[in-house]
Amino acid sequence: MPFLISTLVGLMVLPAGIAGPIPTNATVATTTVAAPTAPVSFKLVTPGTKEAETPFTTKLTAYNAVPSQTDGNPFVTASGSFSNPEVVAARSGDLAKDLPFGTIISIERSAADTPACNYSTVSHQIGYRVIADSMNARITNTVDVLLDENDTVVVNGRTVNPGIALGICGQVTVRVVGHIGVKDIPKTQAELASYVTPSALATR
Repeated sequence: MPFLISTLVGLMVLPAGIAGPIPTNATVATTTVAAPTAPVSFKLVTPGTKEAETPFTTKLTAYNAVPSQTDGNPFVTASGSFSNPEVVAARSGDLAKDLPFGTIISIERSAADTPACNYSTVSHQIGYRVIADSMNARITNTVDVLLDENDTVVVNGRTVNPGIALGICGQVTVRVVGHIGVKDIPKTQAELASYVTPSALATR
């Protein structure tokens, strides 16, 4: 019996002994995660074209997907897409021809903040945006970015929603950097940026 037990124990540890340590020059397999592939409906704006080289100067505001700021169905935009605060923006009706639904834009503002506009406080939440919603008919020459109603930032010692913090900003530059089908709007800012960054950088 002792012989049988020692033989079984030897068999249990034998494979590990045979395998031994991994040589220092051994090749270890790794997995590379590729950037998301843009959908077929996605199209970059070609650098040097009139569309790429003609930015808009607009006002910038922000809103939340709540009934008091939208309508009775705040989670569905005017284009029929989901009200995603990571990527969605609305535009005033007078900009509908130049910024149709599915237009991807970058937003910039170089002017200093004012009591009415705290762009620098909120700019990190704006990123690239897809026009997927429209504003009240009385508003003109304005882009309205959708922000998370549950998020907060601090302005002058007060904790407020980013939409309230932003306020109303003038002297905003809006550049068209691409177009995408409304049904293909990505869910995250990172994914949207991965589609457009090369083109957007080339047009600045």
